[in-house]
Amino acid sequence: MRGFLLRSLITMLGLWLASELLGGVSIAGTGTFIVAALLLGFVNAIVRPVLFFLTLPLTIVTLGLFILVLNGLMFAIVAGVLPGFGVAGFGSAMLGAVIVSLTSIVASWFIGPDGRYEVLIVERRR
Repeated sequence: MRGFLLRSLITMLGLWLASELLGGVSIAGTGTFIVAALLLGFVNAIVRPVLFFLTLPLTIVTLGLFILVLNGLMFAIVAGVLPGFGVAGFGSAMLGAVIVSLTSIVASWFIGPDGRYEVLIVERRR
């Protein structure tokens, strides 16, 4: 549960960065940030795997680049369902999804699967 909450906070940070960096992404209010992060996690866990499986041939043909389109689609779905979360177009949705993904990747370097901070200490031997 702790890991889920921490990852939701990381997603909220990514959503905030996307709304600050992109003019085409707008989120109104803290409550909308919370619901958007939870809804984005739900959509990525339930809808994305089904769409990924259905579009697997296209993903293979594009050497995996179609996954960016799928991530943008998941971002746009959440924006379409949630009032107060607006995306100007599909390009803004794709860039917003990239920002949220990059934020999650960077945070995952420091956070383990159970929500604990992880630090790797490397010692040199002479």
